[in-house]
Amino acid sequence: MKFAPLLLAPLLAAAALSACSGQSGGGNDSAPAAPVAATAPPAGKQWTDVVSKTPEGYVVGNPNAPIKVVEYGSRLCPACRALATEGFAPLMKNYVAPGKISFEFREFLIHGASDLPPALIGGCGGPAPFFPMLEQMYANQNAFLDKLQALPKPVQDQIQAAKPQDAIRMLGEQMGIIDFAKQRGIPEAKARQCLSDMTRIDALTKQTQDKGADGTVTGTPTVIVNGTKVEGFGWADVEKALKRAGA
Repeated sequence: MKFAPLLLAPLLAAAALSACSGQSGGGNDSAPAAPVAATAPPAGKQWTDVVSKTPEGYVVGNPNAPIKVVEYGSRLCPACRALATEGFAPLMKNYVAPGKISFEFREFLIHGASDLPPALIGGCGGPAPFFPMLEQMYANQNAFLDKLQALPKPVQDQIQAAKPQDAIRMLGEQMGIIDFAKQRGIPEAKARQCLSDMTRIDALTKQTQDKGADGTVTGTPTVIVNGTKVEGFGWADVEKALKRAGA
């Protein structure tokens, strides 16, 4: 399914929201699972260093872990940033490192076109830097959003009228995403190539449309533990679900 540019003004307004979730708090009241034992990583490695690409995202940790955690998120979503800021360190230390869970992040373009530049650059370096880049993008999120909000009307009009590849590149330039990538070891030529990768653009757009249409994602972050959606979007909600799964 081809990428269809969306109206830029609504996208910029959406990107300014303080939260991106349509979920409500709560929890699963089913009986907790039996505790999961820790598993040793391969010799000379830690599970937090074991990262691979999946059909829909990137996964870190023991690929055979009995507890599989999936997050659909947006790098421009303040609620996703809040979850990562509070929860990423304990998730890695207490659950991924012992081999109890694997954690997969999947892009969901809740703001449409404006989510594409960070999503494309986020995967530009491959598996190893994926999760550090994700954290760094969340830390820089306000700067990205401020630059989007500051776009003059003539520039918005130019982006809106441009072809998809050009519009995404222009959005990335305006956000400062190319300089952000260069500062983290991605050459400018490679960053620009990633921003114009229509195969990846189409895949991310289709993933967003499909997961929105089938009800998997109603807001970001959406966290799924062993196939069950977490009710709520804070770290306390996620950790409660992990413990009930036996982590």
